[in-house]
Amino acid sequence: MAMERAQRFVEALSRLEESGDVEGLIELFSDDAQVSNVASSHVFSGREGARHFWREYKSTLRQVKSTFRNMIEAGDRVALEWESHGTAHNGAAVAYEGVSIIEWDGEHIRRFYAYFDPHALGSALVNDTAKRSEVPATAPA
Repeated sequence: MAMERAQRFVEALSRLEESGDVEGLIELFSDDAQVSNVASSHVFSGREGARHFWREYKSTLRQVKSTFRNMIEAGDRVALEWESHGTAHNGAAVAYEGVSIIEWDGEHIRRFYAYFDPHALGSALVNDTAKRSEVPATAPA
């Protein structure tokens, strides 16, 4: 089925963002996966690395919800164009957008890399001058 792997990733990410369930996402990664993004100088390796990466993502924001504009699946590669909105721990509204590239090895992700403007995310997390969010905070996961 076309887009099946892209949809599996999107659904697992949504569960992480809504409920904090990281394990559903980790099941998608291979034992030797490489996970990172443009804001990190570190490449996280394996399922434990993926677990650390995604827990850090979830803990960075008090609340977050990603929506996807485009999902492109070709062979063993998936490109996701996304937009994320949420609330930082200081109460500031956070909105940033980017593209994630996922390389699959059969049924598992062997490489995940996200591209976005880290300044768009970082300024709301560090400064208390960003517009206040009208999105209600969710209970901690």
